[in-house]
Amino acid sequence: MATVRVFRQYVHTPFLMLAGVEAGIFMLSVYAGAYLRFFGVAHAVRESIGPLLPRALAYAAIMLLSMLALGLYQPRMRESSPAVLLRLGAAFALGGIAMTLLFYLIPTLYLGRGALALAGIMAFFVVGTVRPVFMHTVDENPFRNRLLVLGAGVKAASMMQWLRRRSDQRDFRIVGFVPTEGDGEGIEAARRIQVGEGLWDYCRTNQIDEVVVAMDERRSAFPTDQLLQCKMGGVRVTDVASFFERETGKVKLDLLYPSWMIFSDGYQAGVAQAYLKRTFDILVSLLLLALTWPVMLAVALAIRVESGRAAPVLFRQERVGQQGRIFHMLKFRSMVVDAESDGQARWAQQNDMRITRVGRFIRKYRLDELPQVFNVLRGDMSFVGPRPERQVFVDRLAAVLPYYVERHRVKPGITGWAQLHYPYGASEADAREKLQYDLYYVKNYTLLLDLAILLQTVEVVLFGKGSR
Repeated sequence: MATVRVFRQYVHTPFLMLAGVEAGIFMLSVYAGAYLRFFGVAHAVRESIGPLLPRALAYAAIMLLSMLALGLYQPRMRESSPAVLLRLGAAFALGGIAMTLLFYLIPTLYLGRGALALAGIMAFFVVGTVRPVFMHTVDENPFRNRLLVLGAGVKAASMMQWLRRRSDQRDFRIVGFVPTEGDGEGIEAARRIQVGEGLWDYCRTNQIDEVVVAMDERRSAFPTDQLLQCKMGGVRVTDVASFFERETGKVKLDLLYPSWMIFSDGYQAGVAQAYLKRTFDILVSLLLLALTWPVMLAVALAIRVESGRAAPVLFRQERVGQQGRIFHMLKFRSMVVDAESDGQARWAQQNDMRITRVGRFIRKYRLDELPQVFNVLRGDMSFVGPRPERQVFVDRLAAVLPYYVERHRVKPGITGWAQLHYPYGASEADAREKLQYDLYYVKNYTLLLDLAILLQTVEVVLFGKGSR
């Protein structure tokens, strides 16, 4: 199976295996670094450092989290080898800083600078060698799941449009498309497969692992008996909307229909879950406030120096929160004071002339968002969730985008699933794309997903992704 589901999150099996291999490398590097530091003398290691197993486990855990934070376990990451090495170096630097902090918090895990440096150097070179081999193996994997698409019309064509890159099919290979009654024009004849009434026979003969149902018309000619045969015979049967959700991490609006939302897994909420999320928000916000108050002070001073004493440092704006409730969101002011002097609401554009010099820098690294920790502490926002929009944009977008109001089922957030996967939006087309990620978050929310988003936000901040 190409993916496994853990706490309602789809995890790609090859990258789960890679994480396991790299965890082993990190643990072994601690042992190797310690013994090299003391020239292989075992009693010297025991006397100077102590038991290595807890230190190796701590180092492996921190390094895996650092690599996750830098996006190194994203299946859809497409970057050159030098860019991947840059991320790898940043992950090791982040891990080294985290280990140093850990030594101060838990002195019994102290490893020593020499042993830690040797462990880091060896692990960097081994991981840097293993990763290219792994990526090549995944790309050339002859044992990928074999998919048969039931349908050859518009919905099937949307799959082909998405699968335009070879790296999009690392986990599977599409064998062909089976045309059905009512399909529109979508798939070229060379990719169509005629199976008649023998769908199960074809799947059995050609070792099909999964059938993806992408029919344009289901009401008159849905092959219930044939699909039931496939299902009972061990072939996985998946709706095209669920396939896209699994493979892309978003809910595609053009494939969405109400019954799928009603009967599919997700959209679960409860008192315990809300309590855990609120506790998580408060703890993370207090920690962020404790770590960043010097940065916030520096940003406030920079804004004051650039704009003068009369100009405000903070910017307050009405935004739409959970269940449509209006609240005032706080940000460091990054635009000129009279940015909307004509009273017309506008999205920020690329190279927007209204943005100040300080504002351009703090927007690039998301520093303008820091005051929103007070919105989180006050309960207006969550730390993770869909970004809040202004009422005028909500009204406009809800009129043209189906299910747009569903993103208000949860509290808006400082960071979110859409912010990780799509750059800053400044149009209705961008809002549509981000809505698909927001719906995925609302549908599949767990505390584990919040933690994953929080870790990967480090990548957004460090590399200034998607800023305007």
